[in-house]
Amino acid sequence: MLEYPHELLHNLSVIMALLAMVIMVYGVIVAFVKLVYSEMRRKERFICYDDREELRVNLGSYILLALEILIVADVIESISNRTYEDLIILAGIVVIRTMMGYFLDKELASHIKHKK
Repeated sequence: MLEYPHELLHNLSVIMALLAMVIMVYGVIVAFVKLVYSEMRRKERFICYDDREELRVNLGSYILLALEILIVADVIESISNRTYEDLIILAGIVVIRTMMGYFLDKELASHIKHKK
């Protein structure tokens, strides 16, 4: 009886982790396509600083969204695995991902503020 919620939560966390991976891959593909398009329409063979910064901000927003989804997936996984070892591992992962998300968000905000 208790196996079903455990299995459901595990499957849900795996689906969310896959969704985060799809978001990151999609962001990379979009950034690459925009880079190639930007390069093709320029007469000079280099990309200007503003275009590159816009690509970085767009890619960073995809990565930030995926990190947030991964944190949620880890929390859901920890609900299904309630050992102290799993909670310690989860705490470390959440701290690292939260710090990455915080600094990435801070960098994106500074680029957006600089652009205005």
